Amino acid sequence: MDEKSNRKAGFGSIEDRIRAFRDRMAPALHLFPQDIAEKLTEGGFFTAPASTKYHGAYEGGLFDHSRNVTSALVTLTHDNDLEWQRLESPYIIGMFHDICKQDQYRHPFGDTLYSAAGAEFRTVDESRWEYEPDTLLKGHGDKSVILLSQYLQLTMEEILCIRYHMGAFVDQKEWNDYTRAIHECPNVLWTHTADMIAAHILEIDK
Repeated sequence: MDEKSNRKAGFGSIEDRIRAFRDRMAPALHLFPQDIAEKLTEGGFFTAPASTKYHGAYEGGLFDHSRNVTSALVTLTHDNDLEWQRLESPYIIGMFHDICKQDQYRHPFGDTLYSAAGAEFRTVDESRWEYEPDTLLKGHGDKSVILLSQYLQLTMEEILCIRYHMGAFVDQKEWNDYTRAIHECPNVLWTHTADMIAAHILEIDK
């Protein structure tokens, strides 16, 4: 399957996604623990959706979106001669900017049913997603930085790009901080651009 087809079709199994992860992240994998794929699998990175009803609202959508952002950011880096504090940064930022979502969603519960023996159980609507109310770590960019910092030491540029990758979609009270982050680190804006390219162009039919 070629690159364009992968972007639109997604990957059929966790194993497929892990192979695609290793392939896309090959230039940066040496920075991570050897068992990074296993740790991400345990955390839900390869099975979580990217949203509840917008782009990537399906099992595995988070990885598909993250892979697309990585590809977009790598391409933008090449085409615009972007300079980074670390050569591997476009891969690190692109793949993990939304790692905060790996435990953020769940399938909603449906009706309460009873078995013939009288046991009570609740149905689950696997066609839809909702926010998981019991997640201990809240937030978006901040949470992604915290989770990713378990696996490697981030540069300040990587921290800012991940923290502010949402661009002006953050709360209005953070707009001044977002602008300051761009002035401090222009690649923050390129990161947001890659995110928008992935969500609104590469994944438009998802």
